Amino acid sequence: MSMTKMQSPGRLVPEKKWFTERALNFIERNGNRLPTPAMLFLYGLLLTLVLSYLFSLISFDMIDPRSGQAIEVKNLLTGNYLAGFFASMVTTFTSFPPLGVVLVAIMGVGVAEDSGFINTTLKKLLVMTPTRFISPMVVFIGAVSSIASDAGYVLVIPMGGIIFHAAGRHPLAGLAAAFAGVSGGFSAGLLPGPTDPLVQGFTQAAAQTLDPGYLVNPLCNFFFTFSSTFLIALLGWYVTDKVIEPRLDGNVKVNDDIELNEDHAHISQEEHKAFRKAGWAILTMLALLVLIAWPTASPMRNAEGSLTAFNAPMMGSIVPFIFVVFLIPSLIFGFATKKYQGSADAIAAMSRSLVPMCGYMIMAFFCALFLKAFGDSNMGTLIALSGAQVLQAMNLPGQLTIIGIVLLTGVVNLFIGSLSAKWALIGPIFIPMLMSVGISPELAQAAYRVGDSSTNIISPMLTYFPLVVVFFQRYVKGAGIGTVASTMLPYSIVFLIGWTALLLAFWAFGLPLGISAPYEYVAG
Repeated sequence: MSMTKMQSPGRLVPEKKWFTERALNFIERNGNRLPTPAMLFLYGLLLTLVLSYLFSLISFDMIDPRSGQAIEVKNLLTGNYLAGFFASMVTTFTSFPPLGVVLVAIMGVGVAEDSGFINTTLKKLLVMTPTRFISPMVVFIGAVSSIASDAGYVLVIPMGGIIFHAAGRHPLAGLAAAFAGVSGGFSAGLLPGPTDPLVQGFTQAAAQTLDPGYLVNPLCNFFFTFSSTFLIALLGWYVTDKVIEPRLDGNVKVNDDIELNEDHAHISQEEHKAFRKAGWAILTMLALLVLIAWPTASPMRNAEGSLTAFNAPMMGSIVPFIFVVFLIPSLIFGFATKKYQGSADAIAAMSRSLVPMCGYMIMAFFCALFLKAFGDSNMGTLIALSGAQVLQAMNLPGQLTIIGIVLLTGVVNLFIGSLSAKWALIGPIFIPMLMSVGISPELAQAAYRVGDSSTNIISPMLTYFPLVVVFFQRYVKGAGIGTVASTMLPYSIVFLIGWTALLLAFWAFGLPLGISAPYEYVAG
């Protein structure tokens, strides 16, 4: 749809198309023609098999740093390899690193969302906000809600419009601020969430193609993502109040027939009481965890007494902790509000939380097969070292290389919306390549998350993008994809610049990205 302006309430008058909108329309049309992520991995698997045969006929003079020998690409189109590949297909899938951790974590988050615990938490935070701080709080709550993205999209975004409209401000600015927080700040957050082990699994698998013993901590970006939550709120505050709302006030008028639904922000006395009980449960669990982990002889520590080492039970229990910390308070809340009448209701909530993951599991199946074949062929090492030679020849500062990864991720995000699909595709190539020039997988992962999140809000490939268009149309009937994309573009640009600057500042001052997260990779 072309760029438009409002002449009367709810009426759009076409204007000349701007270059940005034409580019977005081009991306939308051609992006829709791409196969699904599962099919992309299947095609990647088939292409890997064919290329492995062709490259196996070529001799390379590059030295594999793991063996000290010249690199050889293994031909996978042999009877012996294919027989073993099919025989191990089930275990290849079930041992796929991200699969188990994501499914376990999502069950706990799913109960928290289904019980109403997350919704009530978000309502409380929004309702208690002073009027002058509405913009940063809406963005902030959106970023926090990304731990349960469905709750953010279906609750925080429409509530952003309602709160702004009730305060006499432009409702589209409220929708935009909430969308910027929920989706643009997807990789920010105050608590570890399912995204952390999800991307960590892909990062570790990619790093092990070059260094088989390399381990990545699931919380390797936690300090950075925690700090990013406040940055996103500040940047979103500036863009909303100084760029978006002034433009909307002068050009886009709201429909005359809008009726506010105050029930979206209503919290019953029963929910208040249940929330207090759930809150005390969380505090109790955290206190117990501290009491258990604090002693030097704690079973949560490794033999050397460390809590944060990879072989410490504490680090191996992060995903179960996420599951329990969400599950128990949510069950207390659900039973206290009588949403749940018995254990069967809680199990049903877990089951419902896994239904949307069916598509992910199918993608994970083909992704696991692709990564196995790609790793077995040794082509990943060949590509990584070839790319490393190019990077070394260019002699770019590491900071410019990281900026390039952020921008590349943003471009790819316009065509492939899935965070995990993109990282599974480009991670096995870029992580070993960056490791070869001394950049750690943990830093590369942080750069990827910045580029991915910042451009979610302008990507027509985002699953929830059509839903946001519907929210916009509630206030302006003629709004469409172009309306949403043009409104969100300033957020995307500012987030890209500001968030990348924060990552570089962390690096420059040596601030820890997370737990066990070096900036440089040194081959062992």
